[in-house]
Amino acid sequence: MPEIASVLYGREEIRRRVDELGRTITADYEGRAPVLLTVLRGGAWFLADLFRAVALPVAVDFMSISGYGAAEESRGRVRILKDLDRDIGGRDVIVVEDIVDTGLTLSYLLGVLGSREPASIEVCTLLDKSVRRIVPLDLRYVGFDCPDRFVIGYGLDFHERYRHVPDILAVDDVGALEADPDALVRLVSGDGPGDR
Repeated sequence: MPEIASVLYGREEIRRRVDELGRTITADYEGRAPVLLTVLRGGAWFLADLFRAVALPVAVDFMSISGYGAAEESRGRVRILKDLDRDIGGRDVIVVEDIVDTGLTLSYLLGVLGSREPASIEVCTLLDKSVRRIVPLDLRYVGFDCPDRFVIGYGLDFHERYRHVPDILAVDDVGALEADPDALVRLVSGDGPGDR
């Protein structure tokens, strides 16, 4: 049976890159206290690690969004299911994303957040799938330039499975995973990919 998935970014490589991003953000925002915010659920893993890597008195906040339907999603329009708990007016905001793909949803979200008059707004994404970009975006902080492959792990899921995997895996056979959503359980449990 061919491989269904392989390690794209190992946990140690991710840890080192998150630490580097944290040091860069710390230097860039010295003397300030930015708000790190993410969209639930996938970004929570990256946000938690980045939060610990930034040596500043940062605040965190969360949003939850859902598409209106295929027509609206094609324009990136979303419905806010859970809004921020704090006012970001006059604050430095860093939107923390697990992955940026076409950029449609993020572009719409940045417009919504920008209308709340933050002092500044930047984006930090762990994965930038720039090859699929439809709308231009300025991503100030990027962990890895992600190839055009379906990825899971480190917060990224397949039908709510595999978010817990500490590595980021590239799925080589999405059809096999569709046919058996638990096909990777053996790979990611116990004797999984490990530190690479």
